[in-house]
Amino acid sequence: GNDLLLYWEEDPNTDVILLYLESFGNPRRFGRIARRVAKKKPVVALKSGRTSAGARAASSHTGSLASLDVAVDAVFNQSGVIRTSTLEGLFDITALLANQPVPKGRRVAVLTNAGGPAILAVDALEGEGLEVVELSPQLQERLRAHLSPEAAVRNPIDMIASAGPEQYEACLDELLKSDEVDTVIAIHIPAAPDGVEEVATAISAAGERAAGSDKTFLSVFMQSGGAPPELRAGLVTVPVYAFPEPAARALAAAVRYGEWLAKPESSAPTFTDVDASAAESVIAAAMDRVGDDGGWLEPDEVEEVLASFGLSLPMARTVTTEDDAVAAAAEMPGAAVLKVISPSALHKSDVGGLVLDVEGEEAVRQAFKQVMGAVPDPEGVLVQEFVAGGHEVLIGMTEDPNFGPLIVFGLGGVYVELIGDVAFRIHPLTELDVVEMMAEPKSAKLLDGYRGGDPGDTAAVRDALLRVSAMIEALPEIVEMDMNPVKVARPGHGIRVVDARIRVRPVVGSFVPSRRDIPADL
Repeated sequence: GNDLLLYWEEDPNTDVILLYLESFGNPRRFGRIARRVAKKKPVVALKSGRTSAGARAASSHTGSLASLDVAVDAVFNQSGVIRTSTLEGLFDITALLANQPVPKGRRVAVLTNAGGPAILAVDALEGEGLEVVELSPQLQERLRAHLSPEAAVRNPIDMIASAGPEQYEACLDELLKSDEVDTVIAIHIPAAPDGVEEVATAISAAGERAAGSDKTFLSVFMQSGGAPPELRAGLVTVPVYAFPEPAARALAAAVRYGEWLAKPESSAPTFTDVDASAAESVIAAAMDRVGDDGGWLEPDEVEEVLASFGLSLPMARTVTTEDDAVAAAAEMPGAAVLKVISPSALHKSDVGGLVLDVEGEEAVRQAFKQVMGAVPDPEGVLVQEFVAGGHEVLIGMTEDPNFGPLIVFGLGGVYVELIGDVAFRIHPLTELDVVEMMAEPKSAKLLDGYRGGDPGDTAAVRDALLRVSAMIEALPEIVEMDMNPVKVARPGHGIRVVDARIRVRPVVGSFVPSRRDIPADL
Protein backbone atom coordinates (compact mmCIF):
# COMPACT_ATOMS: atom_id res chain seq x y z
CA GLY A 1 0.00 0.00 0.00
CA ASN A 2 2.78 2.45 0.80
CA ASP A 3 4.53 1.98 -2.56
CA LEU A 4 1.25 2.40 -4.42
CA LEU A 5 0.49 5.59 -2.50
CA LEU A 6 3.87 7.00 -3.49
CA TYR A 7 3.25 6.13 -7.14
CA TRP A 8 -0.31 7.49 -7.26
CA GLU A 9 0.75 10.66 -5.46
CA GLU A 10 2.55 11.90 -8.56
CA ASP A 11 0.41 10.16 -11.20
CA PRO A 12 -1.38 12.89 -13.23
CA ASN A 13 -4.06 10.41 -14.30
CA THR A 14 -5.12 9.61 -10.74
CA ASP A 15 -7.61 11.95 -9.09
CA VAL A 16 -8.82 9.74 -6.23
CA ILE A 17 -6.95 6.87 -4.60
CA LEU A 18 -8.90 3.77 -3.56
CA LEU A 19 -7.42 1.23 -1.15
CA TYR A 20 -8.61 -2.17 0.00
CA LEU A 21 -6.49 -3.14 3.01
CA GLU A 22 -6.28 -6.30 5.09
CA SER A 23 -3.09 -5.30 6.90
CA PHE A 24 -0.32 -2.70 6.81
CA GLY A 25 3.21 -3.52 5.77
CA ASN A 26 4.69 -0.58 7.65
CA PRO A 27 1.84 1.15 9.49
CA ARG A 28 3.84 4.10 10.80
CA ARG A 29 5.16 4.85 7.32
CA PHE A 30 1.64 4.52 5.91
CA GLY A 31 0.36 7.20 8.28
CA ARG A 32 3.08 9.66 7.32
CA ILE A 33 2.75 9.06 3.56
CA ALA A 34 -1.04 9.14 3.60
CA ARG A 35 -1.09 12.42 5.54
CA ARG A 36 1.00 14.04 2.81
CA VAL A 37 -0.79 12.43 -0.14
CA ALA A 38 -4.28 13.25 1.19
CA LYS A 39 -3.41 16.94 1.06
CA LYS A 40 -3.10 16.58 -2.73
CA LYS A 41 -5.84 14.08 -3.62
CA PRO A 42 -8.45 12.11 -1.67
CA VAL A 43 -7.56 8.66 -0.30
CA VAL A 44 -10.57 6.39 0.26
CA ALA A 45 -9.92 3.13 2.13
CA LEU A 46 -11.82 -0.02 2.97
CA LYS A 47 -10.09 -1.85 5.83
CA SER A 48 -11.32 -5.40 6.35
CA GLY A 49 -10.81 -7.46 9.49
CA ARG A 50 -12.70 -5.05 11.74
CA THR A 51 -14.07 -7.89 13.88
CA SER A 52 -12.13 -10.69 15.56
CA ALA A 53 -13.55 -13.22 13.08
CA GLY A 54 -12.75 -10.92 10.18
CA ALA A 55 -9.25 -10.47 11.51
CA ARG A 56 -8.76 -14.26 11.56
CA ALA A 57 -9.92 -14.50 7.95
CA ALA A 58 -7.59 -11.71 6.91
CA SER A 59 -4.75 -13.37 8.78
CA SER A 60 -5.21 -16.67 7.01
CA HIS A 61 -5.18 -14.88 3.66
CA THR A 62 -2.31 -12.48 4.13
CA GLY A 63 -0.22 -14.12 6.81
CA SER A 64 -0.41 -11.21 9.23
CA LEU A 65 -2.98 -10.29 11.84
CA ALA A 66 -5.24 -7.33 11.29
CA SER A 67 -4.55 -4.26 13.38
CA LEU A 68 -6.68 -3.14 16.28
CA ASP A 69 -9.57 -1.29 14.72
CA VAL A 70 -9.26 1.67 17.08
CA ALA A 71 -5.68 2.12 15.93
CA VAL A 72 -6.78 1.98 12.29
CA ASP A 73 -9.44 4.60 12.95
CA ALA A 74 -6.91 6.80 14.71
CA VAL A 75 -4.32 6.69 11.93
CA PHE A 76 -6.97 7.26 9.24
CA ASN A 77 -8.44 10.23 11.11
CA GLN A 78 -5.07 11.85 11.70
CA SER A 79 -3.85 11.31 8.13
CA GLY A 80 -7.03 12.41 6.35
CA VAL A 81 -7.87 8.99 4.89
CA ILE A 82 -11.61 8.58 4.23
CA ARG A 83 -12.69 5.28 5.73
CA THR A 84 -15.68 3.30 4.50
CA SER A 85 -17.06 0.02 5.80
CA THR A 86 -18.40 -1.42 2.50
CA LEU A 87 -17.33 -1.77 -1.11
CA GLU A 88 -20.50 0.04 -2.12
CA GLY A 89 -19.54 2.95 0.08
CA LEU A 90 -16.02 2.95 -1.38
CA PHE A 91 -17.37 3.59 -4.87
CA ASP A 92 -20.15 5.92 -3.72
CA ILE A 93 -17.63 8.28 -2.14
CA THR A 94 -15.24 7.98 -5.06
CA ALA A 95 -17.96 8.80 -7.59
CA LEU A 96 -18.55 12.07 -5.78
CA LEU A 97 -14.94 13.12 -5.21
CA ALA A 98 -13.80 12.15 -8.72
CA ASN A 99 -16.45 14.33 -10.39
CA GLN A 100 -17.28 17.20 -8.05
CA PRO A 101 -15.36 19.72 -5.95
CA VAL A 102 -14.82 18.95 -2.29
CA PRO A 103 -17.70 20.53 -0.31
CA LYS A 104 -16.86 23.88 1.28
CA GLY A 105 -19.23 23.37 4.21
CA ARG A 106 -22.12 21.44 5.72
CA ARG A 107 -25.08 23.40 4.24
CA VAL A 108 -27.21 21.33 1.85
CA ALA A 109 -30.21 22.12 -0.36
CA VAL A 110 -32.50 19.27 -1.44
CA LEU A 111 -34.58 19.67 -4.62
CA THR A 112 -37.20 17.00 -5.31
CA ASN A 113 -40.43 16.15 -7.12
CA ALA A 114 -41.66 13.91 -4.27
CA GLY A 115 -41.96 14.63 -0.55
CA GLY A 116 -41.18 11.15 0.77
CA PRO A 117 -37.65 10.79 -0.67
CA ALA A 118 -36.90 14.36 0.41
CA ILE A 119 -37.82 13.58 4.02
CA LEU A 120 -35.63 10.48 3.92
CA ALA A 121 -32.80 12.57 2.50
CA VAL A 122 -33.13 15.21 5.22
CA ASP A 123 -33.16 12.56 7.95
CA ALA A 124 -30.05 10.93 6.50
CA LEU A 125 -28.23 14.22 5.99
CA GLU A 126 -28.89 15.56 9.47
CA GLY A 127 -28.11 12.13 10.93
CA GLU A 128 -24.64 12.54 9.40
CA GLY A 129 -24.23 15.97 10.96
CA LEU A 130 -25.00 18.00 7.82
CA GLU A 131 -27.33 21.02 7.79
CA VAL A 132 -30.45 21.30 5.65
CA VAL A 133 -30.71 25.06 6.13
CA GLU A 134 -33.85 27.14 5.67
CA LEU A 135 -33.46 29.33 2.62
CA SER A 136 -33.77 33.10 2.79
CA PRO A 137 -37.11 34.74 1.84
CA GLN A 138 -35.43 36.25 -1.22
CA LEU A 139 -34.24 32.89 -2.53
CA GLN A 140 -37.58 31.27 -1.71
CA GLU A 141 -39.33 33.96 -3.76
CA ARG A 142 -37.06 33.38 -6.76
CA LEU A 143 -37.71 29.63 -6.58
CA ARG A 144 -41.47 30.07 -6.23
CA ALA A 145 -41.54 32.10 -9.44
CA HIS A 146 -40.76 28.87 -11.33
CA LEU A 147 -43.10 26.55 -9.42
CA SER A 148 -46.77 25.88 -8.81
CA PRO A 149 -48.44 27.43 -5.74
CA GLU A 150 -48.54 24.03 -4.02
CA ALA A 151 -44.74 23.70 -4.02
CA ALA A 152 -42.72 23.98 -0.77
CA VAL A 153 -39.59 26.12 -1.03
CA ARG A 154 -38.15 26.47 2.48
CA ASN A 155 -35.76 23.48 2.04
CA PRO A 156 -36.23 20.78 1.08
CA ILE A 157 -37.74 22.23 -2.08
CA ASP A 158 -40.64 19.97 -3.05
CA MET A 159 -41.69 20.93 -6.58
CA ILE A 160 -44.47 18.25 -6.44
CA ALA A 161 -44.97 15.48 -8.99
CA SER A 162 -46.04 17.73 -11.85
CA ALA A 163 -42.58 19.36 -12.02
CA GLY A 164 -40.77 18.76 -15.30
CA PRO A 165 -37.33 19.46 -16.77
CA GLU A 166 -37.98 23.22 -17.00
CA GLN A 167 -38.64 23.45 -13.25
CA TYR A 168 -35.60 21.33 -12.41
CA GLU A 169 -33.30 23.42 -14.58
CA ALA A 170 -34.59 26.79 -13.37
CA CYS A 171 -34.51 25.88 -9.67
CA LEU A 172 -31.09 24.24 -9.92
CA ASP A 173 -29.68 27.36 -11.54
CA GLU A 174 -30.96 29.43 -8.60
CA LEU A 175 -29.58 27.04 -5.98
CA LEU A 176 -26.21 26.43 -7.63
CA LYS A 177 -25.44 30.14 -7.87
CA SER A 178 -26.63 30.92 -4.32
CA ASP A 179 -24.16 31.50 -1.50
CA GLU A 180 -26.64 30.12 1.04
CA VAL A 181 -25.72 26.46 0.47
CA ASP A 182 -22.56 24.48 -0.21
CA THR A 183 -24.12 21.40 -1.82
CA VAL A 184 -27.22 20.75 -3.90
CA ILE A 185 -28.90 17.35 -4.17
CA ALA A 186 -31.47 16.83 -6.95
CA ILE A 187 -33.88 13.95 -6.35
CA HIS A 188 -36.15 12.55 -9.06
CA ILE A 189 -38.68 9.76 -8.88
CA PRO A 190 -40.53 9.13 -12.17
CA ALA A 191 -44.21 10.06 -11.98
CA ALA A 192 -44.87 8.67 -15.48
CA PRO A 193 -43.19 6.26 -17.90
CA ASP A 194 -41.85 9.13 -19.99
CA GLY A 195 -39.76 12.18 -19.14
CA VAL A 196 -36.80 10.68 -17.27
CA GLU A 197 -34.34 11.43 -20.09
CA GLU A 198 -35.50 15.04 -20.34
CA VAL A 199 -35.15 15.57 -16.55
CA ALA A 200 -31.70 13.98 -16.58
CA THR A 201 -30.65 16.23 -19.46
CA ALA A 202 -31.89 19.30 -17.56
CA ILE A 203 -29.94 18.28 -14.43
CA SER A 204 -26.82 17.67 -16.51
CA ALA A 205 -27.17 21.07 -18.21
CA ALA A 206 -27.49 22.82 -14.84
CA GLY A 207 -24.37 20.99 -13.66
CA GLU A 208 -22.44 22.15 -16.72
CA ARG A 209 -23.43 25.77 -16.14
CA ALA A 210 -22.19 25.48 -12.54
CA ALA A 211 -18.85 24.00 -13.63
CA GLY A 212 -15.95 25.95 -12.23
CA SER A 213 -17.89 27.07 -9.18
CA ASP A 214 -17.27 25.73 -5.69
CA LYS A 215 -20.67 24.04 -5.45
CA THR A 216 -20.91 20.29 -4.96
CA PHE A 217 -23.74 18.77 -6.99
CA LEU A 218 -25.16 15.24 -6.85
CA SER A 219 -28.38 13.52 -7.79
CA VAL A 220 -30.67 10.68 -6.78
CA PHE A 221 -32.73 8.84 -9.42
CA MET A 222 -35.13 6.35 -7.85
CA GLN A 223 -35.97 4.10 -10.78
CA SER A 224 -35.46 0.47 -11.68
CA GLY A 225 -33.56 1.32 -14.84
CA GLY A 226 -30.53 2.67 -12.98
CA ALA A 227 -28.65 5.88 -13.61
CA PRO A 228 -29.68 7.81 -16.75
CA PRO A 229 -26.78 7.97 -19.22
CA GLU A 230 -27.55 11.67 -19.83
CA LEU A 231 -25.91 12.50 -16.46
CA ARG A 232 -22.57 11.26 -17.82
CA ALA A 233 -22.92 12.53 -21.38
CA GLY A 234 -21.96 16.15 -20.81
CA LEU A 235 -18.71 17.86 -19.93
CA VAL A 236 -19.52 17.49 -16.23
CA THR A 237 -20.51 14.18 -14.64
CA VAL A 238 -23.19 14.52 -11.99
CA PRO A 239 -22.84 11.63 -9.50
CA VAL A 240 -26.09 9.66 -9.27
CA TYR A 241 -27.34 7.39 -6.50
CA ALA A 242 -30.26 4.99 -6.34
CA PHE A 243 -31.45 6.14 -2.91
CA PRO A 244 -31.03 9.21 -0.67
CA GLU A 245 -29.18 7.44 2.15
CA PRO A 246 -26.01 6.42 0.26
CA ALA A 247 -25.90 9.89 -1.28
CA ALA A 248 -26.03 11.41 2.22
CA ARG A 249 -23.28 9.10 3.50
CA ALA A 250 -21.01 9.85 0.55
CA LEU A 251 -21.57 13.58 0.93
CA ALA A 252 -20.88 13.48 4.68
CA ALA A 253 -17.57 11.67 4.07
CA ALA A 254 -16.58 14.31 1.49
CA VAL A 255 -17.54 17.12 3.88
CA ARG A 256 -15.39 15.66 6.66
CA TYR A 257 -12.50 15.34 4.21
CA GLY A 258 -12.93 19.00 3.25
CA GLU A 259 -12.85 19.98 6.91
CA TRP A 260 -9.65 17.99 7.38
CA LEU A 261 -8.08 19.79 4.40
CA ALA A 262 -8.98 23.15 5.93
CA LYS A 263 -7.27 22.41 9.24
CA PRO A 264 -4.14 24.44 9.94
CA GLU A 265 -0.80 22.68 10.11
CA SER A 266 0.12 21.72 13.65
CA SER A 267 3.17 20.32 15.41
CA ALA A 268 4.20 18.88 18.73
CA PRO A 269 5.62 21.49 21.13
CA THR A 270 9.05 21.24 22.70
CA PHE A 271 9.15 21.35 26.49
CA THR A 272 12.19 23.00 28.05
CA ASP A 273 11.31 22.11 31.65
CA VAL A 274 11.45 18.30 31.38
CA ASP A 275 14.28 16.17 32.76
CA ALA A 276 14.33 13.18 30.45
CA SER A 277 17.70 11.98 31.72
CA ALA A 278 16.34 11.67 35.27
CA ALA A 279 13.43 9.57 34.00
CA GLU A 280 15.80 7.44 31.92
CA SER A 281 17.88 6.74 35.03
CA VAL A 282 14.81 5.61 36.96
CA ILE A 283 13.76 3.23 34.19
CA ALA A 284 17.28 1.90 33.71
CA ALA A 285 17.45 1.03 37.40
CA ALA A 286 14.02 -0.62 37.24
CA MET A 287 15.12 -2.82 34.34
CA ASP A 288 17.46 -4.71 36.66
CA ARG A 289 14.41 -5.68 38.71
CA VAL A 290 11.83 -6.47 36.01
CA GLY A 291 14.16 -8.43 33.71
CA ASP A 292 13.83 -9.15 30.00
CA ASP A 293 10.06 -9.66 30.13
CA GLY A 294 9.50 -6.22 31.61
CA GLY A 295 7.06 -5.26 34.35
CA TRP A 296 5.33 -2.49 36.27
CA LEU A 297 7.25 0.33 37.92
CA GLU A 298 6.95 0.80 41.67
CA PRO A 299 4.83 3.77 42.89
CA ASP A 300 7.87 5.88 43.80
CA GLU A 301 9.41 5.16 40.38
CA VAL A 302 6.17 6.18 38.64
CA GLU A 303 6.14 9.41 40.63
CA GLU A 304 9.74 10.23 39.65
CA VAL A 305 9.13 9.53 35.95
CA LEU A 306 5.97 11.66 35.80
CA ALA A 307 7.52 14.46 37.83
CA SER A 308 10.45 14.54 35.40
CA PHE A 309 7.96 15.53 32.71
CA GLY A 310 6.08 18.10 34.78
CA LEU A 311 3.10 15.94 35.72
CA SER A 312 1.93 16.63 39.27
CA LEU A 313 1.03 13.90 41.74
CA PRO A 314 -0.32 14.25 45.29
CA MET A 315 2.01 13.89 48.25
CA ALA A 316 2.58 10.18 49.00
CA ARG A 317 4.65 7.68 51.00
CA THR A 318 5.06 3.91 50.72
CA VAL A 319 4.79 2.03 54.04
CA THR A 320 4.77 -1.57 55.25
CA THR A 321 3.50 -1.24 58.85
CA GLU A 322 0.51 0.27 60.64
CA ASP A 323 2.69 2.65 62.61
CA ASP A 324 4.39 3.91 59.46
CA ALA A 325 0.97 4.38 57.86
CA VAL A 326 -0.20 6.48 60.82
CA ALA A 327 2.97 8.60 60.64
CA ALA A 328 2.64 9.06 56.88
CA ALA A 329 -1.02 10.05 57.13
CA ALA A 330 -0.13 12.64 59.77
CA GLU A 331 2.19 14.32 57.27
CA MET A 332 -0.61 14.86 54.75
CA PRO A 333 -2.17 18.34 54.54
CA GLY A 334 -5.63 16.85 55.07
CA ALA A 335 -7.30 13.46 54.73
CA ALA A 336 -5.40 10.52 53.28
CA VAL A 337 -5.97 7.68 50.80
CA LEU A 338 -4.60 4.19 51.41
CA LYS A 339 -3.89 1.93 48.41
CA VAL A 340 -2.54 -1.59 48.52
CA ILE A 341 0.63 -2.32 46.53
CA SER A 342 0.27 -5.76 44.98
CA PRO A 343 1.09 -7.46 41.66
CA SER A 344 -2.40 -8.98 41.57
CA ALA A 345 -4.33 -5.77 42.31
CA LEU A 346 -4.51 -4.18 38.87
CA HIS A 347 -7.67 -2.29 39.84
CA LYS A 348 -7.53 -1.69 43.58
CA SER A 349 -11.14 -0.64 44.03
CA ASP A 350 -12.34 -3.93 42.53
CA VAL A 351 -10.78 -5.98 45.33
CA GLY A 352 -11.24 -3.60 48.25
CA GLY A 353 -7.63 -2.48 48.16
CA LEU A 354 -8.49 1.23 48.27
CA VAL A 355 -9.86 3.39 51.10
CA LEU A 356 -10.59 7.09 50.51
CA ASP A 357 -10.86 10.12 52.77
CA VAL A 358 -9.20 8.62 55.85
CA GLU A 359 -8.57 10.82 58.92
CA GLY A 360 -7.46 9.97 62.44
CA GLU A 361 -5.13 7.30 63.82
CA GLU A 362 -7.76 4.62 64.37
CA ALA A 363 -9.25 5.11 60.91
CA VAL A 364 -5.79 4.84 59.35
CA ARG A 365 -5.07 1.60 61.21
CA GLN A 366 -8.38 0.09 60.14
CA ALA A 367 -7.82 1.15 56.54
CA PHE A 368 -4.31 -0.33 56.57
CA LYS A 369 -5.63 -3.69 57.75
CA GLN A 370 -8.42 -3.63 55.16
CA VAL A 371 -6.24 -3.01 52.12
CA MET A 372 -3.47 -5.36 53.23
CA GLY A 373 -6.01 -8.13 53.72
CA ALA A 374 -7.73 -7.53 50.39
CA VAL A 375 -5.14 -9.42 48.32
CA PRO A 376 -3.05 -12.55 48.85
CA ASP A 377 0.23 -10.89 47.87
CA PRO A 378 0.47 -7.43 49.53
CA GLU A 379 3.86 -5.75 49.27
CA GLY A 380 2.98 -2.57 51.14
CA VAL A 381 0.60 0.36 51.19
CA LEU A 382 0.73 3.71 49.45
CA VAL A 383 -0.46 6.49 51.77
CA GLN A 384 -1.41 9.44 49.60
CA GLU A 385 -2.88 12.90 50.01
CA PHE A 386 -6.64 12.82 49.37
CA VAL A 387 -7.62 15.10 46.47
CA ALA A 388 -11.28 16.06 46.74
CA GLY A 389 -13.53 17.49 44.03
CA GLY A 390 -12.72 18.13 40.40
CA HIS A 391 -13.55 16.20 37.26
CA GLU A 392 -12.04 12.75 36.73
CA VAL A 393 -10.44 11.98 33.37
CA LEU A 394 -8.28 9.21 31.98
CA ILE A 395 -5.00 9.69 30.16
CA GLY A 396 -3.26 6.53 29.07
CA MET A 397 -1.18 4.76 26.47
CA THR A 398 -0.74 1.27 25.08
CA GLU A 399 1.73 -0.06 22.54
CA ASP A 400 -0.13 -1.33 19.49
CA PRO A 401 1.96 -4.08 17.86
CA ASN A 402 1.54 -2.53 14.41
CA PHE A 403 1.05 1.21 14.86
CA GLY A 404 3.16 1.85 17.95
CA PRO A 405 2.01 3.99 20.89
CA LEU A 406 -1.74 4.62 21.02
CA ILE A 407 -2.76 7.44 23.38
CA VAL A 408 -6.19 7.55 25.00
CA PHE A 409 -8.20 10.30 26.69
CA GLY A 410 -11.70 10.26 28.13
CA LEU A 411 -13.97 10.05 31.12
CA GLY A 412 -12.03 8.60 34.04
CA GLY A 413 -12.80 6.80 37.29
CA VAL A 414 -13.95 3.28 38.03
CA TYR A 415 -16.51 3.18 35.20
CA VAL A 416 -14.12 3.91 32.34
CA GLU A 417 -14.29 0.39 30.84
CA LEU A 418 -18.06 0.19 31.32
CA ILE A 419 -18.86 3.52 29.66
CA GLY A 420 -16.02 3.53 27.14
CA ASP A 421 -16.30 7.26 26.46
CA VAL A 422 -12.76 7.75 25.16
CA ALA A 423 -10.80 9.00 22.16
CA PHE A 424 -7.66 7.47 20.67
CA ARG A 425 -4.81 9.01 18.69
CA ILE A 426 -1.56 7.66 17.31
CA HIS A 427 1.62 9.08 18.87
CA PRO A 428 3.07 11.68 18.46
CA LEU A 429 0.35 14.19 19.30
CA THR A 430 0.28 17.64 17.79
CA GLU A 431 -1.48 20.56 19.46
CA LEU A 432 -4.38 20.19 17.02
CA ASP A 433 -4.60 16.44 17.73
CA VAL A 434 -5.01 17.20 21.42
CA VAL A 435 -7.73 19.81 20.87
CA GLU A 436 -9.75 17.39 18.71
CA MET A 437 -9.07 14.48 21.02
CA MET A 438 -10.44 16.36 24.03
CA ALA A 439 -13.59 17.39 22.13
CA GLU A 440 -14.42 13.88 20.89
CA PRO A 441 -15.79 12.13 24.02
CA LYS A 442 -19.39 12.99 24.92
CA SER A 443 -18.27 13.71 28.48
CA ALA A 444 -16.00 16.51 27.23
CA LYS A 445 -18.88 18.90 27.91
CA LEU A 446 -18.36 18.32 31.63
CA LEU A 447 -15.04 20.15 31.44
CA ASP A 448 -16.84 23.11 29.88
CA GLY A 449 -19.26 23.39 32.80
CA TYR A 450 -22.21 21.35 31.57
CA ARG A 451 -25.60 22.61 32.83
CA GLY A 452 -24.11 25.05 35.28
CA GLY A 453 -21.51 22.69 36.70
CA ASP A 454 -17.97 23.74 37.51
CA PRO A 455 -15.74 23.91 34.43
CA GLY A 456 -12.35 22.25 34.42
CA ASP A 457 -8.86 23.47 33.59
CA THR A 458 -8.85 22.33 29.96
CA ALA A 459 -5.58 24.13 29.27
CA ALA A 460 -3.88 22.01 31.93
CA VAL A 461 -5.36 18.83 30.42
CA ARG A 462 -4.07 19.79 26.96
CA ASP A 463 -0.65 20.42 28.44
CA ALA A 464 -0.70 17.03 30.22
CA LEU A 465 -1.56 15.15 27.01
CA LEU A 466 1.28 16.85 25.14
CA ARG A 467 3.69 16.08 28.00
CA VAL A 468 2.64 12.43 27.95
CA SER A 469 3.34 12.34 24.21
CA ALA A 470 6.78 13.88 24.82
CA MET A 471 7.45 11.33 27.55
CA ILE A 472 6.55 8.44 25.26
CA GLU A 473 8.87 9.79 22.59
CA ALA A 474 11.76 10.16 25.04
CA LEU A 475 11.23 6.84 26.85
CA PRO A 476 10.68 4.01 24.32
CA GLU A 477 10.80 1.47 27.16
CA ILE A 478 7.25 2.48 28.17
CA VAL A 479 4.75 0.03 26.66
CA GLU A 480 1.70 0.77 28.80
CA MET A 481 0.59 3.61 31.02
CA ASP A 482 -2.60 4.37 32.91
CA MET A 483 -3.24 7.68 34.66
CA ASN A 484 -6.70 7.23 36.13
CA PRO A 485 -8.14 9.22 37.61
CA VAL A 486 -6.57 12.53 36.75
CA LYS A 487 -8.37 15.15 38.83
CA VAL A 488 -9.09 18.32 36.84
CA ALA A 489 -9.56 21.39 39.03
CA ARG A 490 -11.22 24.69 38.14
CA PRO A 491 -9.64 26.81 35.36
CA GLY A 492 -6.25 28.07 36.44
CA HIS A 493 -5.83 25.45 39.19
CA GLY A 494 -4.28 22.66 37.12
CA ILE A 495 -4.57 18.89 37.38
CA ARG A 496 -3.41 16.18 39.80
CA VAL A 497 -2.58 12.64 38.73
CA VAL A 498 -4.26 10.72 41.55
CA ASP A 499 -3.33 7.22 40.41
CA ALA A 500 -0.85 6.08 37.78
CA ARG A 501 0.76 2.86 36.58
CA ILE A 502 3.57 2.43 34.05
CA ARG A 503 4.78 -0.81 32.49
CA VAL A 504 8.20 -0.99 30.84
CA ARG A 505 10.23 -3.51 28.91
CA PRO A 506 13.82 -3.49 27.62
CA VAL A 507 14.50 -2.00 24.22
CA VAL A 508 16.42 -4.35 21.95
CA GLY A 509 18.69 -2.65 19.44
CA SER A 510 19.43 1.01 18.88
CA PHE A 511 15.87 2.10 18.17
CA VAL A 512 12.26 1.05 18.45
CA PRO A 513 10.88 0.40 14.92
CA SER A 514 7.38 1.51 15.86
CA ARG A 515 8.58 4.97 16.84
CA ARG A 516 11.88 6.07 15.36
CA ASP A 517 12.52 4.43 12.00
CA ILE A 518 10.64 6.87 9.78
CA PRO A 519 12.30 9.86 8.11
CA ALA A 520 10.40 13.06 8.79
CA ASP A 521 9.65 13.64 5.12
CA LEU A 522 7.78 10.35 4.58
